[in-house]
Amino acid sequence: MAKPTAKERILDSYEGILIEQGPGGVTLEAVAAHAGVSKGGLLYHFGSKEALVDGLLERLARLSDEDLEQARTAPEGVVSWYLRTAITDVTQRKPLHRTTMATIRIMLNEPRVFEVVQTYNQKVHDLISEHVGDSLTAELVILVGDGLYLRAALGRDDASPLLDRLDEIKARIARN
Repeated sequence: MAKPTAKERILDSYEGILIEQGPGGVTLEAVAAHAGVSKGGLLYHFGSKEALVDGLLERLARLSDEDLEQARTAPEGVVSWYLRTAITDVTQRKPLHRTTMATIRIMLNEPRVFEVVQTYNQKVHDLISEHVGDSLTAELVILVGDGLYLRAALGRDDASPLLDRLDEIKARIARN
């Protein structure tokens, strides 16, 4: 695996500080020190805190688009893939999970973050609707996925065993 670039290390550090300390812990100096670069090195890649937010949002959009593409091509189907990854993205500490957690920490302070998240949520809803045939069932699948994600993110031991019951979960959601 290739060594991360300084720009990627800076974004990783920004995410880490947001997750661990929240927006109040973010200073350019703290991010630079955490990334192992000088403040000048940070400013070369990200000229301000706003540029760090832009970088985080670009990363979120890229990872989200990659996530949707994986869902589209998943052999088990979109719904099974969505429900499974609601748990495994957390338990396997996937990059999208980490970026999502950092994004949640700044969402209230940064309205543009909410817009990017809403765009991704709509794309997820549209994709699932396309595969289940109606908007309400898609919303129910998303709510189940959100619940599984939250349980896993909170470290609840009862989330992972549900992976073995995805077919049953799907069947119950699909019942009329």
